[in-house]
Formats: sequence, C-alpha cells, structure tokens
Amino acid sequence: MKKLVFILAAVLSISVQAQNSQKAEKLLNEVSSKVKNYDNMVIEFKYALENQAENVSQETRGDVSIEDEKYVLNLMGTTQMFDGKKIYTIIPEDEEINISNYVEEDNNSITPSKMFSFYEDGYNYEMDIAQNVKGREIQYVKLTPKDSNAEIKNILLGIDSQTKHIYNLIQTQENGTKVTITVKSFKTDQPLAKNLFTFNEERYSDFYINRLD
Repeated sequence: MKKLVFILAAVLSISVQAQNSQKAEKLLNEVSSKVKNYDNMVIEFKYALENQAENVSQETRGDVSIEDEKYVLNLMGTTQMFDGKKIYTIIPEDEEINISNYVEEDNNSITPSKMFSFYEDGYNYEMDIAQNVKGREIQYVKLTPKDSNAEIKNILLGIDSQTKHIYNLIQTQENGTKVTITVKSFKTDQPLAKNLFTFNEERYSDFYINRLD
C-alpha cells in the first residue's frame, strides 16, 4: 500500500511539474509574440552586478535600441552595435574599436536582440513567485540551463502580467555573481535614424580599429 501511495505521489508530482512548465512556456511565448509585432524598441534600464563573496557591487544605467536582430547598446561608457552581420564594440576612453563577426552557435550570452527569445533553446522553465511592484503584478519565470556545465545557474525573468512586457531579468552564475537588469522605460515603434545601425568608420579616424573578423 505504501509503495502504491509513493507511486501515485510521484505521478502527481510529475503531472504538476508538467502543468507548471506549460504555464511558464505559454507566458514566455506571449511575451515573445507581442514584441515581434513591434517595428522597434527603445529601452532604458538599470544594470546591477553583485558578488558578495568577492565584495563586488556596481550599479549603472544604460539604454538599447533594437530593430529585428540589429541593436545599439550603450552601457558603462561603451557602445556595442550589431548591424546584422558584425559586432562593433566602441570604447571611447581607449579610442579603440573591436570588430568581429557574429556567429550564433558560438554565442551563449543573452544579447539585446535575444532577450525576448533566448529561452526557446537550451532551458527548462517553470513558474516562480508573483510580486506586486508599485501596483504592477510581476510574475517570475525561472529558467535553468539544460547544459549542466553552463556558467549560468539560473535566470529569473520578471514579466508584467498585464502588458506582457519584461520588467526585469535576474541572472545568477555558478560563481555567485548576480546580474540584474531592470527596465525603467520601454518605448516601441520609435522614429529611429535610418543609419542608426550602420557603422561609419570615418567618424572614428583617430581610433585604433582591431579587426577580429
């Protein structure tokens, strides 16, 4: 009898986990589907990095403009641009620019253009806690890499239950480092400059250009 109860409990647990995963997948797909309907997005965010063991704590602000796969990211005094083929990392302080080819299968990081779809491959997901943040219901989805050797331990993705927009992303790494990105402003379908995602080498005639492509 005890064995039967144990088996039934195990089956029930698996069923509940499956339903939880399905709910999480449905919510993530709603977020992804919604942002795909936008021509572009302009996002201002707060970036925080913390590692208590190493006594490291830093916080700053950044912004990113996204159109399809292309993006321009400004963070910590550095600009990173992706024109669909190459990544340009512009470092004004060092008067240096690194140019590299983008190879999707070699890139495991969550780039701005992947922020709304990175979960589709390589992660298990489940519903986590819901919180009330200044009158907004934020539902968290927990993502865990399928690769046991991944540097990322897990990711908590906070989603506004009403707008289906991402409120924040909390990434915890195996070494204890926690990176939190919190959206402060989210604008869509903005009148972006036509050359925003085009790298103009003539503008940086005094910079050292390091071509890694």
